[in-house]
Amino acid sequence: MSPRRNRPRGGTDRSSPLPPDTGGARYGLERTESWQGEEWAVRMIGGGAAAKHYRCPGCDQEIPPGVPHVVAWPQFGGGVEDRRHWHTSCWNAKDRRSARLQRSRNAPRY
Repeated sequence: MSPRRNRPRGGTDRSSPLPPDTGGARYGLERTESWQGEEWAVRMIGGGAAAKHYRCPGCDQEIPPGVPHVVAWPQFGGGVEDRRHWHTSCWNAKDRRSARLQRSRNAPRY
């Protein structure tokens, strides 16, 4: 009896971690959602791609590096400075939230 072979057979190139049809979209697929009468571009960020601290506008808590989350920005008229990083659960509950929480004066801004 011969040993089991765990490597795939074939001539495909396994050196690139991304499939050729993604176009380099390493941070997730972008989708469009409607919220408050406006179209928002929404992208999921995996834990490996989250490298900085962010402040979630939904709960006003910090999103530490390495935590998967959502990035959302207005589809039309929004630039890089309009992107906001949300906890996934906060983004999903954005319609059920009450009035926006306010930070204290000495709270850090990210």
